[in-house]
Amino acid sequence: MSGGPGGRGQRKKQPWGGVRPFSIKTKLGALVVVSVLITTGLSVIAVHTKTELRFITVFSMIATLLITQFVAHSLTAPLDDMNAVARSISHGDYTRRVRESRRDELGDLAQTINVMADELEAQDSQRKELVANVSHELRTPIAGLRAVLENIVDGFTEADPETMRTALKQTERLGRLVETLLDLSRLDSGVVPLKKRRFEVWPYLSGVLKEANMVASARASMASGSGSHTRTDVHLHLDVSPPELVAHADPERIHQVVANLIDNAVKHSPPHGRVTVRARRGAEPESLELEVLDEGPGIPRTEWRRVFERFNRGSVNRPHGPGSDGGTGLGLAIARWAVDLHGGRIGVAESERGCRILITLPGPSSVPS
Repeated sequence: MSGGPGGRGQRKKQPWGGVRPFSIKTKLGALVVVSVLITTGLSVIAVHTKTELRFITVFSMIATLLITQFVAHSLTAPLDDMNAVARSISHGDYTRRVRESRRDELGDLAQTINVMADELEAQDSQRKELVANVSHELRTPIAGLRAVLENIVDGFTEADPETMRTALKQTERLGRLVETLLDLSRLDSGVVPLKKRRFEVWPYLSGVLKEANMVASARASMASGSGSHTRTDVHLHLDVSPPELVAHADPERIHQVVANLIDNAVKHSPPHGRVTVRARRGAEPESLELEVLDEGPGIPRTEWRRVFERFNRGSVNRPHGPGSDGGTGLGLAIARWAVDLHGGRIGVAESERGCRILITLPGPSSVPS
């Protein structure tokens, strides 16, 4: 840990040359000084009152023991509290915290334990959500592939080349998603190499939208028999200008970006709404600007930065569609990750209606392949 969240673990500058007035060293030194003063004072009293030395010794020992007991209790009580909290953390309970009311070394230790508990609690929450995140990403291609195969087995569809190509596309999509999840696990350890090439934007994005419609139809076919719902009422529109627009990027990664943004936009679209994917030439040669617009409630400005964080599912807007859920907060994080790999930018932009996600991808001269 480097200081803990929000700088909680950072030490303040200490007065008196690094010795704090309420530190344990100061308290132990004060204990010795007070004990010597008590003994000296009682000795002076004994000399002036001609009291026997043995009585003075007994009184000195009693007074010293009482003061020592008080100081020892003030030191051991917080240690017992910390021990109980640490034992709870070792058993998987990350909700307990140590009181941070002290201004000595034990107070620093309590603060460190609380920071550690906060981070462990956050990591534990992310681990619990990981299974849901994986299912969120893998559900779409699995549902589409299952629908195609069930239609073949039940005799509703012939196993012709077109149908098998549909199944193959879903299998390839599933493989890409598994690879993406593996890439996410390596995200903090290094940069994943890109396989950049030139491609025509119109046929490429047209294929992405066609696949999105096909997957929605397959999921709707499965959902009709289970009583659940999926969004098939949202119209996807493609706008590429000029039509011969060419980009230089990794098609697989850009597919992840567009597919996740479309999925998110469809979920938040009103009934019979419209999602537009717009592509324009960027400022540099073979650079690309992509926009995904929906007609939903939009995203509050205060959430613009947080929506691309991992596991963030938003706290304001909910999907419009029946039976839709808010996802699990990984789709937009994947989109940002893929754009960052290209050296591009992604963010929420101003829009008169709904939500507008703007992506800028540099040309081949800006970022090395």
